Amino acid sequence: MMKMKVVLLTAALAPLLAPPELSAYPLDGYEDTGIRRVEGARLANDGLALGGIQPPGALLTTDEVDLRLLDHRELSLPQADPDFSERVRALLGEHAGAYGIAVLDVSDPANPAYAEHRGDYRQNVGSVGKIIAALGLFQALADAWPDDLDKRTQILRETVMTADDFAHSDHHTVRFFDVEDRTLTRRKIQDGDQGSLWEYLDWTLSVSSNSAAAMIMRDAMLLRHFGREYPVTEERLHAFFKDTPGGELTRLFQQTFWEPVTRNELKLDQIRQGSFFTAQGKKNVAGGGNSYATARSLMQLMLMMEQGRLVDEWSSRQLKRLLYMTERRIRYASAPELKDAAVYFKSGSLYKCKAEEGFTCGQYKGNVINYMNSVAIVEQEIEGSKLHYIVIVISNVLRINSAQEHQSLGTAIHALIKEQHGTD
Repeated sequence: MMKMKVVLLTAALAPLLAPPELSAYPLDGYEDTGIRRVEGARLANDGLALGGIQPPGALLTTDEVDLRLLDHRELSLPQADPDFSERVRALLGEHAGAYGIAVLDVSDPANPAYAEHRGDYRQNVGSVGKIIAALGLFQALADAWPDDLDKRTQILRETVMTADDFAHSDHHTVRFFDVEDRTLTRRKIQDGDQGSLWEYLDWTLSVSSNSAAAMIMRDAMLLRHFGREYPVTEERLHAFFKDTPGGELTRLFQQTFWEPVTRNELKLDQIRQGSFFTAQGKKNVAGGGNSYATARSLMQLMLMMEQGRLVDEWSSRQLKRLLYMTERRIRYASAPELKDAAVYFKSGSLYKCKAEEGFTCGQYKGNVINYMNSVAIVEQEIEGSKLHYIVIVISNVLRINSAQEHQSLGTAIHALIKEQHGTD
């Protein structure tokens, strides 16, 4: 009898052999945020430190990374255009039935064009759910200091977080950059590692660190519970999680991460983060539900962010800057066609294999499930024409390299948008 071998991967649990992931936030952001990794990326791009060179589209300044639909807050997701939808669906070929996809072209926001194929198809979107974790933090921050943006900034920059068992465990490495010595170390987050709240957010959304995401979720719950008393001492923090009954922690988790979904006009049966991103985080706090999203719900989320309506304008702007890619591009965003474009991106994956004659399991190539999920905002000016569109791709195509498929799709969709605007 054949022995079954099961391989499980999420972008929340990337393997040791996975390629290094992207990093986010504009390269000039260190002075404002104190994110040391950002300064390391800037120096590396100038040849003054290790780290890699950025493509042209990754060189926008912080001021240039902004919300593009502030003057179109009334815009809601249009009805899908049948012709546009069919052109997008045709790009999926024989595997169209395994995709959920949404494309919103707001290059001319007065005349948006929307394409959708299986927009209500729902599946686990892996590390894309870390956007919801960040949303919970920004909502709690806004609730504590609704009219004091300076205080919110101070909390992000000056709160020192110390990694504890919530961060157990992770395969992702993060960048620890020493600004004075200009030395770079890549390794997993370990107990005792310190960084600001802003740095842990950067690690969560740039390299998709599960450990960092769990720490962000821990502190979002603390912020929701303690309000303006946050940050609290390490002793008070640990006593809170030790002494609070499990049922109360589950309710606090749902208040922190589910309530912001509904408060921001989204539906919990369409988009939800149901648990922590680490095994120990799940043991410490039961979230109480499954995690999932649809292409349409993620599109609504990104549209609201571009309009400054996700929590509020300040929070939307910070989140978009945290999603701006300023290092190695992967999956959908690695499409060569996008090298000159600004890309705001998050991805997540989950694959599972079993023994099958004639089939070799590989990374992002499951034959039981093969989830790959991409969220991308693309901006590019070509020959005086400004392209601006949002793409959501959710797929479960078995036995193929889904990372390569999303890359190819990124090229094809960009070519389609260029053709629509006569810039091909």
